[in-house]
Amino acid sequence: MAIKEHPPIGTVLICDFQTDFRLPEMIKVRPVIVISPKIFGRPGLCTVVALSTTPPDPKMPFHAEISIVPKLPPPWDAEKVWVKGDMVYAIGFHRLDFVRLGKDVQGKRTYRFSTISSDQLKLVRTLVLRSIGLSNLTRNL
Repeated sequence: MAIKEHPPIGTVLICDFQTDFRLPEMIKVRPVIVISPKIFGRPGLCTVVALSTTPPDPKMPFHAEISIVPKLPPPWDAEKVWVKGDMVYAIGFHRLDFVRLGKDVQGKRTYRFSTISSDQLKLVRTLVLRSIGLSNLTRNL
């Protein structure tokens, strides 16, 4: 089920990159972190950066590992995930969903709504700036 409203910055979501994307674009479902605020004039869009459980090859200055606490559910339940600072997307809400955690005792689906820490968000923003050649701006974060 797609999200309906723009989530807070730092929210971890699941993004469906499978529909209408083609290689060499990403073509799988993967977790992402929201990095943009709600922007007037851009309804239904938010900017995200991709996460991966697979280490990048080669590792670049815009890649870093972070811990998501509590861990994401399978198949993304690694102790640490990689922030892919070069994989930034302005993506439609129809591709995004909250992380599904399972069902409660009444059988109602539960979701993760928490955000990453402010230190982690600063690191993510630093990685994104590095990926687009704007490392000099990281001192302003």
